[in-house]
Amino acid sequence: MILTHSLPADTRARVGRSLSPLERFPRLGRELEGRWEPFRFILGPWRWMLIVYAYDEQQDEVLIATIQDARSSTATTSGQRTR
Repeated sequence: MILTHSLPADTRARVGRSLSPLERFPRLGRELEGRWEPFRFILGPWRWMLIVYAYDEQQDEVLIATIQDARSSTATTSGQRTR
């Protein structure tokens, strides 16, 4: 995304700051539904950036699954359901 979206050089640091609250509050993000269950998401350093993650309670670990541009028609949304 840094290249495709012409993001600034400090993008990694900005994303890191967005992720830091998950250290203390791993269930902070909103739960997703449908094919994205049991993932959660938080917003990244820009309002259009979705950081999709899972929390492994047994390992007490947050796992980043994907970072997506919410403006895209194919982006993860909380209302997506599989049929």
